[in-house]
Amino acid sequence: MLPVLVQVDLAGEATKFGLEESSLNATLESLRGLASLRVEGLMVLPPYFEDPEAARPFFRRLRALRDQALERGLCGPQLSMGMSHDFEAAIEEGATLIRVGTALFGERGSV
Repeated sequence: MLPVLVQVDLAGEATKFGLEESSLNATLESLRGLASLRVEGLMVLPPYFEDPEAARPFFRRLRALRDQALERGLCGPQLSMGMSHDFEAAIEEGATLIRVGTALFGERGSV
């Protein structure tokens, strides 16, 4: 069984992808029927803000969506949210997985 996270698009940015909030539960219901996948939780990539606190509402919303899905048995408890510049707010809002590549390896050029 392949463990996966489902990305939710809470900001509608053209450069990022994920499920729209309105289709999340129906999609999770469909995925529940697949024997080869196990939805471990949800993830979000909020817009980049200079002030990390501005990302907090996105983290809070994803946590609420995860809590609702978890209650219905549609996903596991994982919350992947927060990057090098805003991970502290993400952790305060319940992140279980963070992405801190820039903090570890520095800025990378575009490919």
